[in-house]
Amino acid sequence: MTALQEAAPRDPRDPRDAAAPVSGRREALHFALRNGKLLAGAGVVLVLLLLGLIGPLTIDAPPNEYVGPPMQGPSPEYWFGTTTFGQDVFAQFVYGLRTTFAAGLLGGVVASLIGMVVGFLAGFRGGLLDEILNMLTNIVLVIPTLAVLLIINAYLGIRSVAAQAIFIGLTSWPWAARAIRAQTFSLRGRDFVDLARLSGSNTWKIITREIAPNMSSYLLLTFILLFGNSILIASSLDFIGLGPTEGVSLGLMLQNASQWSAMQLGMWWWFIPPGAGITAIVGALYVANVGLDEVFNPKLRET
Repeated sequence: MTALQEAAPRDPRDPRDAAAPVSGRREALHFALRNGKLLAGAGVVLVLLLLGLIGPLTIDAPPNEYVGPPMQGPSPEYWFGTTTFGQDVFAQFVYGLRTTFAAGLLGGVVASLIGMVVGFLAGFRGGLLDEILNMLTNIVLVIPTLAVLLIINAYLGIRSVAAQAIFIGLTSWPWAARAIRAQTFSLRGRDFVDLARLSGSNTWKIITREIAPNMSSYLLLTFILLFGNSILIASSLDFIGLGPTEGVSLGLMLQNASQWSAMQLGMWWWFIPPGAGITAIVGALYVANVGLDEVFNPKLRET
């Protein structure tokens, strides 16, 4: 996915140790500010995130309240028009952005943490622990997520965005764990890791102080992909009616628009904004991810 930043061990008293990280950060910042893909993708995500955070503060009525005449097209009073029940589509959109970002962020964090723990331990320790964790990864990888969610929803119900995001995280980590394991396996034989072992450092100290910093760019890109994947899964579950029934999200907006025949009625302003919002967020995250890959990997930088 990206080139790893290799770090050769030096004498701790060497003054170059303090200058090298600063120089590396300056170089990364230099190329980041000149990478069009990164700037465009991050800009779109930032604009939508700010709209989701600030937009609800400017709206007086709750998103599902009936505030105007039904089936009204976009106007200066109702920017995105109204639903068949007279609800403000713009209010639902900005509240839906906040919920969608929250589900994606929490799901991405949970999946990243599990993937890192499993991947680091399997790749660094190897042996029997590696085989057990690989077996666990393969089991979770082949579990039919939708079928499991149907069962959980039938018996327990998903009543909050947090519960939905945690479930997504618990089922989305296997590919990340495999990728991190492979990178950890390639780093565990390096000289600086051997020196850390000889100095008496335990497993977690070596992983957190030696291996993880050398994979920082790789881990960041992995999190961005998991973030976007969580948004897609959450929106899909909401659309088919398996998400939280209370509140509002972009996927739930699409589900309501489909349920109440917005397309057949020609109410394009009801289903296009949430669909475009999901596409813009996930697409921008992917573009930003490609841009970051070019920043971290000198071989991919445009000349």
